[in-house]
Amino acid sequence: MSDELVITNVDDVYVHVACEEGIAYELREAFTFEVPGFRFSPAYKNRLWDGKIRLFDLRSHRIYRGLANEIMSFCRQRGYEYRYEEHTDEFSLVEAEDFIRSLKLPIVPRDYQVLAFAQAIRDKRSLLVSPTASGKSLIIYLILRYLHDKNITSKSLVVVPTTNLVSQLAGDFASYGFDSDSNVHTITAGKDKTSDKPITISTWQSLYKMEKSYFRIYDTVVGDECHLFKANSLKDIMTGLTKAHHRIGTTGTLDGTKTHKLVLEGLFGPVNKVTTTKDLMDQKHVADFRIKCLVLKHPPEKCTALRKATYQEELNYIVMSDARNRFIKNLTLSLEGNTLILYQFVDKHGRILLNSFKDEFKERKVFFVHGGVSGDDREDIRSIVEKETNAIIVASYGTFSTGINIKQLNNIIFASPSKSRIRNLQSIGRGLRVSDTKTEATLFDIADDLRTGKKENYTLKHFMERLRIYSDEKFRFKIYQIQLKG
Repeated sequence: MSDELVITNVDDVYVHVACEEGIAYELREAFTFEVPGFRFSPAYKNRLWDGKIRLFDLRSHRIYRGLANEIMSFCRQRGYEYRYEEHTDEFSLVEAEDFIRSLKLPIVPRDYQVLAFAQAIRDKRSLLVSPTASGKSLIIYLILRYLHDKNITSKSLVVVPTTNLVSQLAGDFASYGFDSDSNVHTITAGKDKTSDKPITISTWQSLYKMEKSYFRIYDTVVGDECHLFKANSLKDIMTGLTKAHHRIGTTGTLDGTKTHKLVLEGLFGPVNKVTTTKDLMDQKHVADFRIKCLVLKHPPEKCTALRKATYQEELNYIVMSDARNRFIKNLTLSLEGNTLILYQFVDKHGRILLNSFKDEFKERKVFFVHGGVSGDDREDIRSIVEKETNAIIVASYGTFSTGINIKQLNNIIFASPSKSRIRNLQSIGRGLRVSDTKTEATLFDIADDLRTGKKENYTLKHFMERLRIYSDEKFRFKIYQIQLKG
């Protein structure tokens, strides 16, 4: 039997690997990973799932096409011969710059934006990792304009996570000089799913129940904020796009796990790290950003009472603590400029904070945002805040941590604890944009010390995870110990 692997394209989603069964078992093992947090899954607890994801299907010998490079790397490491033909397009930086000049943009693209655009056109598949305020919408625009202007693509689908981003992205395209009204069809809840316009921008929630045949009309797909595409609904959309030869994913961050990275690379293509927040700061493209970590030491009697608390019990105490919420209110009162307060639970935290602000801040505009607030209303709030200098937005992480573009944002307060790398970095991104009147921003990370003896409480451990993220990203941070009273 031959040790040669023959890799062939099935469609624009999968490749088939022809090999002997012993090698197929090796492939399955090499592309099997434990899913982070699998022990908390009901399917695992009920013994319906072993907590692992297997990217190589042993029965069909198929794997995501974006992982073809990983298959070839597997072969080289183990000394196996392989055959695979995948062509890239010739597209030089000179050609990219010539095309950009022909668009007569109102802004000059940065060097890394031009490089990302050129590489995406050459490779056809790319996972662009570029932080908030790096100008991902311009990169997407350049890619789509080139593919359509050169008649390489006839129908493009851009998938975004929220209704805010549907209108925001179409508006960004218009600001670059594009006739979005004639060329861009936007889909949110209740809107027609089909259109003759060449570009469609939609939330994934509006599409995931569509029949597979719906997705076959698209030959290009862009997944904005694609770190969310590990969800089954989004993977179903991507695997339905069997004729989408050009696949571009954009995100500010990955969650740090190999499983997440490989799933996204499989659906889109190899990772291309476009730039970093540190580089953007050094080049003055984003606000000078600092983090003040406010560690609240709770009263001894509260710490003792919660010594054996579960994570959920600890979290309930924290978000409903009168003393803690009063501290957040007083902190907000002391800050100058527009302030975004991010919370996790709408009724037992968000509304409590909102009511305290309404009572105290009658002279300031206060906005409350959660999942029940429509996309149009969120966009109106964003537009209003851009013109304000002292507004307060009390928003859930799910609605305002990702994608929302507010240049006039001076302060961010993490009112609820979280250890999610993606959520934290996306939330930080809300404060990085610069404007004519804003060059710096501050994050107030509120942590809770409920220790009794040497035992660390759950949310304090989460705070330590956030500190590691800040260090990895080279953010400036300082820790303040504060005794909480009452």
